Amino acid sequence: MTKNQISLVELIQIFAEYRNNLIVNIKRLQEDYQRTGIKRIRGVRNENGELLQPWLITEYMDDTDYVGMGEFQFNHNTATINMLVKRRVKLAQFEDQTLTIEVAGLLVNDLNTFNNYTIVSDGKINVNSLQVKISSKKVFDLLKEKGILDAEKFDFQSEHTIQLENLPLIAANSSYSSIHGLFNELAEIKVLISIICAHLKKESDIFIETQLDEFKKHYLSKNIYINFPTINEYTDINQALVNGTIGSKRSYKIDIGSQDILNLSKLPSANKFLNRMYRLYDKETGEIIMKPSFEMVFDENLAVRHRLLSSRTKITKVDELMKPIFDNFLGLEQNGIVGGILKKVGADNLAQLLQDKPTGKQINKEEIVTALTVANKKLEQYAENIYQDKISPLVFYIGSTGLLPDQMEAKAMTADEAAAKYPNLQFSKDEQEGTFFAVCDSIISIYTKTEYYSKKVPILNQL
Repeated sequence: MTKNQISLVELIQIFAEYRNNLIVNIKRLQEDYQRTGIKRIRGVRNENGELLQPWLITEYMDDTDYVGMGEFQFNHNTATINMLVKRRVKLAQFEDQTLTIEVAGLLVNDLNTFNNYTIVSDGKINVNSLQVKISSKKVFDLLKEKGILDAEKFDFQSEHTIQLENLPLIAANSSYSSIHGLFNELAEIKVLISIICAHLKKESDIFIETQLDEFKKHYLSKNIYINFPTINEYTDINQALVNGTIGSKRSYKIDIGSQDILNLSKLPSANKFLNRMYRLYDKETGEIIMKPSFEMVFDENLAVRHRLLSSRTKITKVDELMKPIFDNFLGLEQNGIVGGILKKVGADNLAQLLQDKPTGKQINKEEIVTALTVANKKLEQYAENIYQDKISPLVFYIGSTGLLPDQMEAKAMTADEAAAKYPNLQFSKDEQEGTFFAVCDSIISIYTKTEYYSKKVPILNQL
């Protein structure tokens, strides 16, 4: 790496900042692109294994070689960078291509579909180059200054090939934020998001139930995203591995945890935890509701209490983290933890409604659904900001170099050594083969998992 050579991460930061001044040759990108995951195809299989197509299809409205520069996303626990490309589409019937213009009183003749292209996969370049056009002389001059462009003169009609494969992934002088306290903050937010999402599974702050049914029939989510049923392109993975249509690789995972909980995947879903620790019952009859869910909490005839646990039930550190949040949200304990989280992310409306609920103040369902929806977006954005600013860059550094940053001094431990020192940690089969580092109040885990991907089939083999 030369002294002034730009890193791929720095280049992507430029792309992200000036994405409105860049367009990408999508046809050229697709020609040489190698998938990093399993290709999925639209439809479902019947009992005989036959593929049943959805009754609707999508047609591109921008059938051109160029699309807008995508949004770049760093993976949360691998050294992977994805480019999310948005394309405008319209819905049409599969049989005769008749356009679907309106669904449930909403125009749907100008929808978006999203495609992910992996630029870096597990610390390795997956896209060698991008062909782009540049509409801003300022951006052209910046890329030229960074040594990315060979062209001498700005020409908005010219296509430029930007080579990625020879760039260092990260800058030599990269620095990383402290991760002290981040896991507990993210864990609390994840628990609260899970509770809210469980409430909103079949609810919308905009549309009524019959509209949501119409959206589902037309493969649209309640947020008006296209949501076709999809399945893996193969029917037998072992056969696909033998005939070479599917490949496998070992992917390095890097997780941030605490000295009690190894990573966020150890937290169960809100409804699973509700069923483990609580009971929903009819206020008048006292009848216990089997398989309770947060969707039922909207029923004013139902109440909630703690479940009577047997002596065999082992209370874990996960339980100790989640229970105060659930107790507070359900109105069983006024510990202020939920309100504190909500106010921190700017979701004051929901915080106030939850505070008013135990007082007996009447709150209509539409009001609480709206507050839950707004709070969920703010919580997700707050968590994503933490990942993008503090965790994903660190994960990318570790995954691409195989090292901890110089400022993080920690001795490597095996799973057995980590378990002996931190007995509350629980390890999956893959994690048991990993390496662990105690950094501040956190545990950094590095382990591998087998991943499968669809191989690019040569054109000759397709004929």
